[in-house]
Amino acid sequence: MNENIELIETEKIQNLIYTIRGKQVMLDSDVASLYNYTTKNINKAVKRNIERFPEEFCFQLTEEELKNLRFQIGTSSLKSKNYGGRRYLPYVFTEQGIAMLAGILKNDIAVKVSINIIKAFIEMRKILKLNSNFHFENELYNVQEKIKEHDKKFDQVFDQLQKKQIEEQKIFFQGQIWDSYSLIIDLIQKANKKIVIIDNYVDKTILDMLTKKREKVEVVIITSTNNNKIQNLGIKKFNIQYPTLKLAKKDLFHDRFIIIDNQELYHCGASIKDLGKKCFGINKIEDKKYLEEIVKII
Repeated sequence: MNENIELIETEKIQNLIYTIRGKQVMLDSDVASLYNYTTKNINKAVKRNIERFPEEFCFQLTEEELKNLRFQIGTSSLKSKNYGGRRYLPYVFTEQGIAMLAGILKNDIAVKVSINIIKAFIEMRKILKLNSNFHFENELYNVQEKIKEHDKKFDQVFDQLQKKQIEEQKIFFQGQIWDSYSLIIDLIQKANKKIVIIDNYVDKTILDMLTKKREKVEVVIITSTNNNKIQNLGIKKFNIQYPTLKLAKKDLFHDRFIIIDNQELYHCGASIKDLGKKCFGINKIEDKKYLEEIVKII
């Protein structure tokens, strides 16, 4: 039964794939619908990460291309999908663009749906090959060989996207509570030996996040002497199940920092308890001298 459902989904997606500029693509509105997002939010995500979307991944249609697309889809379908009422020309995503988009959204639905979309692209390639002439088959074979190499690296792309997001400077806007929370979890899970968290306003929220750390990773929390939001009783109970956590109170810091294995230093523009409430940034400080100085004084 599950295989039949998956087949139907793949066939449905195939009907949403069009050929434009010699590429197989999907409209931004169709991708948004499959991912359970709005088209506006999909395009916002792309614009925030525009360096990850070269033209071979995503491009905006011209008036002429949209006109030709109307002939492919049919006028009635266009009206039902509300393509005609948009104020701007739609964007389209290639197969590579779909893979990149799923990694950026970091959404379980997006990742699962993207797998079905990739399968649909593959099936479309098979159909095109069966119905093509000899000359086109030779060209398609060369493309297919390149895509096979891409398919082998598909999982690696997702892994690298996640790792790269941690390495780069990241800005979060008001309301991005889950995205910022998820990035802090990624940092916590990155540690193999020790995590140092410097935050004058940290509260029990951090204890919930630290349950995601690797086993036997030591944690040191440094907070203000005036901060009574984390009680010693909470620390003792936490250590029974997730050892070892130490709490130190020092009035040496104004900003928030996270140190991973005494090797990587991250600056956090907001207190961990306030993630996503206002616009803020998290970035890695590459200069090792600052890491060394902070390690000395703690």
